[in-house]
Amino acid sequence: MVRKPPEFIVTTPESLYLMVTAEKSRDALRTVQTVIIDEIHAVARDKRGSHLTLTLERLEHICGDRPVRIGLSATQRPIETVARMLVGSARSDATGAPNCTVVDTGHQRHLDLELVLPEGELEALPAAEMVAELLDEITEMIEQHHTTLVFVNTRRMAERLAHQLAERLGDDKVAAHHGSLSKDRRERVERKLRAGEFKALVATASLELGIDIGPIELVCQIGSPRSIATFLQRVGRSGHTRHGTPKGRLFPLSRDSLVECAALLSATKAGRLDAILPPVAPLDILAQQIVAETAAERWNVDDLYTLMKGASPYAELTREVFDEVLDFTTKGIVTGRGPKGAYVHFDEINGEVEGRRGARLASLTSGGAIPETADYRVIADPDDMRVGSVGEDWATESLPGDIFLLGTHSWQIRRIEPGVVRVVDAGGKPPTIPVWLGEAPARTQELSEEVSSLRAGVQRLIETQSPRAAVAWVIETCDIDPLPAEMIVAYLAASLAVLGDLPTTERLVIERFFDQTGGMQLVVHSPFGGRINRAFGLALRKKFCVNFDFELQAAANDDSVLLSLGPQHSFPLDEVKNYLKSEQVPQTLTQAVLVPPSPMFISRWRWNLNRSLTVLRWKGGRKNPPPIQRMEADDVMAAAFPSAAGCQEHINGPIEIPNHPIVRQTMFDTLHEGMDVDGLCELVSRLESGDLQVTCVDSVEPSPLSHELLVGPAFTFLDADAEAIDRRSRAVPLRRGIPVDLNEIGGVDLSAINQVRIEAEPDIRNADELHDLLADLVRTRARPQWQDLFNELVHRNRAVALDGGFWSTAELVDTARAIGTDTTRGEEGLQAMVRGHLTTTGPITTADLAELCGTETSRVAIALV
Repeated sequence: MVRKPPEFIVTTPESLYLMVTAEKSRDALRTVQTVIIDEIHAVARDKRGSHLTLTLERLEHICGDRPVRIGLSATQRPIETVARMLVGSARSDATGAPNCTVVDTGHQRHLDLELVLPEGELEALPAAEMVAELLDEITEMIEQHHTTLVFVNTRRMAERLAHQLAERLGDDKVAAHHGSLSKDRRERVERKLRAGEFKALVATASLELGIDIGPIELVCQIGSPRSIATFLQRVGRSGHTRHGTPKGRLFPLSRDSLVECAALLSATKAGRLDAILPPVAPLDILAQQIVAETAAERWNVDDLYTLMKGASPYAELTREVFDEVLDFTTKGIVTGRGPKGAYVHFDEINGEVEGRRGARLASLTSGGAIPETADYRVIADPDDMRVGSVGEDWATESLPGDIFLLGTHSWQIRRIEPGVVRVVDAGGKPPTIPVWLGEAPARTQELSEEVSSLRAGVQRLIETQSPRAAVAWVIETCDIDPLPAEMIVAYLAASLAVLGDLPTTERLVIERFFDQTGGMQLVVHSPFGGRINRAFGLALRKKFCVNFDFELQAAANDDSVLLSLGPQHSFPLDEVKNYLKSEQVPQTLTQAVLVPPSPMFISRWRWNLNRSLTVLRWKGGRKNPPPIQRMEADDVMAAAFPSAAGCQEHINGPIEIPNHPIVRQTMFDTLHEGMDVDGLCELVSRLESGDLQVTCVDSVEPSPLSHELLVGPAFTFLDADAEAIDRRSRAVPLRRGIPVDLNEIGGVDLSAINQVRIEAEPDIRNADELHDLLADLVRTRARPQWQDLFNELVHRNRAVALDGGFWSTAELVDTARAIGTDTTRGEEGLQAMVRGHLTTTGPITTADLAELCGTETSRVAIALV
């Protein structure tokens, strides 16, 4: 390409960066006239977009004439934000409005969409029978169409579903396609699909955008994609002609997924789109591009600042912050083995910078914005062909001889080397499915609002008219068949019967119930999406930890937050909404992710060190193994952020954040990418003002809305206990299905209460057992049936009769007499007395308990807290 420059170059943002950085290709790009960015929304939402904008500014610098920039997308909103990012700050006016032509033909097309349900009832988790029914339905649809794309949300699901469909349709008719397959295998699969050799392809986001894969007649989406734009992009792969009609079928896997899929169809019908929020001036990307550009030529510092500031994400970049990043690239981070990341020489006398030896090589081999994963490469012997990659944890726990599935093909492990799994063809033997670990994408704000609107509408119609009216409204609003609408209303009606209100973006519902260990589960129903709920859960967990001096298990998903409490934790339920203060949320959340350092922070620290070229992805012409990268990242953290890397036992008070650009960027990414601290601050502010209503419920059994989080997968966990078997939430018995009679759910069985009272009544057989009971009760009313045993204790000076007809032990007589006084002994005695009586009475009212204890109801109520 350098010898014979082409007229058109089809490339990626990362490859364009390499060409702008490498010496010979840099010269070849001087005559570029037009840059077209297809599917611009896909890069605009993350750091790849920030990286690309800086590359475009660097490209414009080396071109003789300013190239025309064209951005294309069918799902970009707001279009002005994307346009501003495309053209850069130099082509925007003083108000930030982009100086360009916007051609907006709208994103709405006529779509053939349908929600498909299995014959059986959906539950919190997909049962094996339900999955089999779903596969049979998909198989029938595939056979009715020439080519079908089946989209799933995980690589593991892609492999499993492709394997199960191949068993029904034939091995040569179905294939898997995802990012952990090698590029060669993906291209081979795409060619066969275009040639009509495959009936179906099971894919993740790897086939979502811009790849010409030929005519697709049908798209099946398994589960909710959690994004309106993603759904439109995937369905748009079918009927991909000017006059074609995209055809999509949605297959929800659970009850919550059903509600979300219906809300997704409602949003599609209304023409809604997710908003794109590009990152603002990521400093790790800036450091990398400074190194790359100074490696290509010598720069005056002022001119370099102007160049970088020309990219839209960096339009508000201050000179002070730029100088901090430049100083970092010149001095690096000093570790025990010298500075890391010092690739730029700064001539402070003349105000010029130039890349040091190795700067260009580091930029070319370790540049880019895509996070580095720790996957093991899968290499097939004897021809040394790369098959794909598998998760590191799964690879290290596997053994030679194990058989697994990758690319709908069975492979047998020969040996495991550092970063590599050597395999041979397993000849079709029964395989297992590999595991890849990663963060689950959260539901977008716009889709969360649609879920909230659907819930609110159903509750309003159930309360003011009837469930039948709610079903009719869901059918019309979501454009779905009666069966899924009836299932949605039944599910939400059952939850409404337990909770009293359905949680929406206008009302939180806080629910508490017991598990089989005697502990409590606290569920905050908050349909604001996973990013806000992760922040909410971590912040609440931190507050509970401080208040109770106890590390809690916690989890969060798109619809709720779960805190698992022990039997010793007692508090008024309506106080939970006051635990967080809006002005303290950022500090609380910062400490929650740092003490101890959370995986969210540790991963982003390593990614930012990669992107800033502090920890290289390639060294000496070889891939830098992920374990070595982690060790290097730990060493750099010890130098730049010692309080986060040090022993947590020595920390007194909050951890202070060092004023270092990469540390600041990592904290920002953790709070704003993995979570949404700004959204949580707004939520807490609304709680404080009363704008966000709260309903508190102590339920007899978990509401149906809580089931999915109680049995949630590992990616919902917010603490270190990653094994599902160790979760306290697994000790909660869950009702299967939705009861036909809603009076059955959440009700109290009086006969069961009486049985519990009978079982709780002490069975005293001798004086020693009575003494043990009195020691637990501290003070209790005289019981005629035990009078003889009590007299025996009095005779032995082990018990005392108190005024008012009460008994106590000789050891606790002073405490018993102090009960009812405002002294420490009196308060502690009251608490012990209340606790003891509760273990012997079963369910009891506060007034009856006060009568039994012989004290005021108000004092007992305080002791219960």
